[in-house]
Amino acid sequence: MHCPFCNTPETKVVDSRLAGEGNQIRRRRECLNCGERFTTYESAELSLPRVIKSNGNREKFDELKLRQGLLKALEKRPVASDRIDDVVQQIIKRLMAEGSREVPASRVGEWVMSALRDLDPVAYVRFASVYRSFQDVEAFREEVEKLMALTAAKT
Repeated sequence: MHCPFCNTPETKVVDSRLAGEGNQIRRRRECLNCGERFTTYESAELSLPRVIKSNGNREKFDELKLRQGLLKALEKRPVASDRIDDVVQQIIKRLMAEGSREVPASRVGEWVMSALRDLDPVAYVRFASVYRSFQDVEAFREEVEKLMALTAAKT
């Protein structure tokens, strides 16, 4: 593993532990040249289905794109990164469980919204506003009212 700070190929593993519901290994590494420490994640490479976009294009499922979307919605929200990792892993498991070669992007989007609804209501509304292309304040209000009704029904 090359050091991201000085690009030296000589690093050593300082600590390893399971992450992401045991599907990943988190490794702390130290550069033998500059002494900087950094974290890497190792996971099995899975054959995930392709995602069918709303315009009909098909693309390879991109875990990084999923994670970035979640991080954007959860920006400045009090949610631990472990919980975000768990959501990403849950969605990947659902993709694998589908057993098909292609999955509509809308289905993945609904899974993300469902996870965010449980994780953080503000992040859920943020994501929904982009995902569902809210055009005005009324759309926000309707979504918040639905969320409040769901929350009230659970308690």
